[in-house]
Amino acid sequence: MERTLALWLPGLAQEGPRSAEARAFAETLGIVQQRCPFVTPIRLGLAALPARGPSRFYGGEEAVAALLASELEALAAASETEVRIGVADGLFASVMAARAQRIVAPGATGAFLAALPISVLRRPELAAICQRLGLPTLGRFAALDERRVLERFGSDGAHCHRVARGELGELHGIRDPHIARRLAALEEPPPSAAQPSFFGGSSLGAERAARAAIRAQQRLGSERVQVARLRAGHDPADRAELVPFGSEEPAALGAQAPWPGGLPAPSPVTVFAAQRPVRLTDAAGAPVGVSARGLLTGVPGRCTVEGDPRTVSIVAWAGPWPLTERWWDRRRAKARLQILTELGTGMLLAAERTGWQLVGRYD
Repeated sequence: MERTLALWLPGLAQEGPRSAEARAFAETLGIVQQRCPFVTPIRLGLAALPARGPSRFYGGEEAVAALLASELEALAAASETEVRIGVADGLFASVMAARAQRIVAPGATGAFLAALPISVLRRPELAAICQRLGLPTLGRFAALDERRVLERFGSDGAHCHRVARGELGELHGIRDPHIARRLAALEEPPPSAAQPSFFGGSSLGAERAARAAIRAQQRLGSERVQVARLRAGHDPADRAELVPFGSEEPAALGAQAPWPGGLPAPSPVTVFAAQRPVRLTDAAGAPVGVSARGLLTGVPGRCTVEGDPRTVSIVAWAGPWPLTERWWDRRRAKARLQILTELGTGMLLAAERTGWQLVGRYD
């Protein structure tokens, strides 16, 4: 049975909403491939490689394990995980050895597996029955007659029995069949025919930009390269978020919600992070505000934006759209108003307790 080295990073075994764990695992594989080119991802956070070639080149299995641990030390610290490496005969035994951070001597795999609990086979029903029968370890289970195991547990139980006896090196279900494709999607952008550009269609420039972003992530870290993404919400400022490049699209739980009080299309092209106060008056110069019923107190006629000395006339307007948020905690009421000035500039204003603010501009 082939000697196998397993590499386990338990902190990357579960993927979060921003896919940082998958990107860190892909980076881990890239580092290992520079030393051991035949590394294979098994599932998220777990990889394996044949131990024979690297051990001959680097001077033994202990030397290979020490080298990989040293190479991955900085990445593991940045990802807040530990690196566990194990070597044994076969994939299943090497994974168990990685959990224990052991190098099992050739030929000693059976004795090593015998002491492990039956639950490591990842078969809850089989484990429950064996524990009730007084067979809590792989060694006790392996000692059963193979024909009796086949009669009681079927072909899958017989397979597990052979794994427990050290006759087979790989357990069914230990691999994630989609992990390679998932990591490839992070490392390589989609084909150019399906690569969307900013204005739709396809773009070779967008493909080149994606490759450049991946290279930047490899040098700077996955969280340092971010892209904008839309989400559901009432206001344009609420609908924009920055996420790491390559993040998996979340389930659109609120995309089909009615969102009462939301602004109609189109959305402003420019949304200001720092909003500027706006003085809004009617044609006679009287201030225009919003009443308790969510109606304007006058007809918008002129506006002045802080920082701009000009007072411009308003030729058209729409709204207001009132919105009350967080009624269960602290009542926050505001109204939004769209205006078009004599200069041809469209603006989105919002009124709260402090008066009108410039939220966005329709360029």
